[in-house]
Amino acid sequence: MIQTGLIQSAHNDLVTDVAYDFYGLRLATCSLDQRIKVWQLDESNGNWNVEDDWKAHDATVSKLSWAHPEFGTILASASFDRTVKIWEQTSFTSTTDSQTNGAGAGAGSSQAPSGGSSRWMERAVLVDARGTVRAVEFAPHHFGLKLATVSSDNHIRIYECLEQSSLATWQLSEEVDVSMLPSASLSSSYSVAFATPTQTSATLEGASATLVAQALQQSQNPVTQGRPGMGNREADGGWCISWCKDRYWGEIIAAGCGISGVIKVIQLSSSRRPTTLLTLDPSPSPAGLPAEAGTLPASDGDTPTPFAITSVAWAPSCGRSYHLVATGGRDGHVRIWRVKPAEEEPDIEGESADPKWSASVVADFDHHKSAVGRVEWNITGTVLSSAGNDGRVRLWKATIGNVWRPAGSIGVEQSEDTQDADVSMDENAVAE
Repeated sequence: MIQTGLIQSAHNDLVTDVAYDFYGLRLATCSLDQRIKVWQLDESNGNWNVEDDWKAHDATVSKLSWAHPEFGTILASASFDRTVKIWEQTSFTSTTDSQTNGAGAGAGSSQAPSGGSSRWMERAVLVDARGTVRAVEFAPHHFGLKLATVSSDNHIRIYECLEQSSLATWQLSEEVDVSMLPSASLSSSYSVAFATPTQTSATLEGASATLVAQALQQSQNPVTQGRPGMGNREADGGWCISWCKDRYWGEIIAAGCGISGVIKVIQLSSSRRPTTLLTLDPSPSPAGLPAEAGTLPASDGDTPTPFAITSVAWAPSCGRSYHLVATGGRDGHVRIWRVKPAEEEPDIEGESADPKWSASVVADFDHHKSAVGRVEWNITGTVLSSAGNDGRVRLWKATIGNVWRPAGSIGVEQSEDTQDADVSMDENAVAE
């Protein structure tokens, strides 16, 4: 059974993001109205009550992210005003506390409408972006107090807090143009589901393999301009990031930028420049290859038209030998990728060769029939939720044999005479 709740008139304009804290008892929302609201769950009746409300930016607030509670109660916000702001909830005992970092009660801080004893203080402003900042996400806590941002200039920026006591000093430790980052070679990108039958040499690596991949893609898509779904405006693009939750593989992040329709899995390292481990691209899938279990066939044509990817979510591994990465795009498709980490194998000289990652699509759903705005996993990485422009939140879950099926949907539109959300369970939904 799906249980739902409704927050009436949460903002004065379109809500752009919703983020739960670590414990799931508080909720942060942001909107086109440039404000952030923090809600507290009343566990006695299941209602959400506004705890704090403040004007956070000078333009649309696009994304929110909570830091791990071991660092305190910290919230990061990204905005179309090209800034990322770091907020901390603090208690106050006098009026002088409200002026911390020059933020008064009208800007950069907030007090609960009920007269509570907490205030959100603006601790830092990150201004390196040269475009609208579309996403922000704190790194897994075992990597320290770090966060990643992606903006419409196609750059990922990694920041590290140097003074955790004050949260005032953040160092830009990495900046990389995702669109210019070389794609992974064919052997790692398409070795499972998308192996290219025309590839005759297994020794192609580096730049040579990249050139071959580009040539193959151009031959399959000879007309690269004017394709449906591929626009030149910023509104046609998608910018999204998601950290790998597994500590063993180091700092890895999945990122999508612009209108390319691909996700790049990027390895970050303090000792070398970022490298692409894997490129998740559904478009060059050749016809005639056997489909993976649970994969739905392409709609029209042998090569699906690329659309911008608007959301990516890396599932918690929870002991699996592989990773699950979900994507949602403007084509209305929700895809689940099975990503297999590299296995160290010695080369001919007996030295350790570069690791090769592989991936395959294990599920491809187009139930939304419209652009997908968000995909998100549950805490165990076993249930995926997606929200689309069709006004529904849909759930997906793996059945016996790891075949992914719809597990239910929730209608968010409300009639004036009812307070309950429209909840429907598909016939093949998985019983909890």
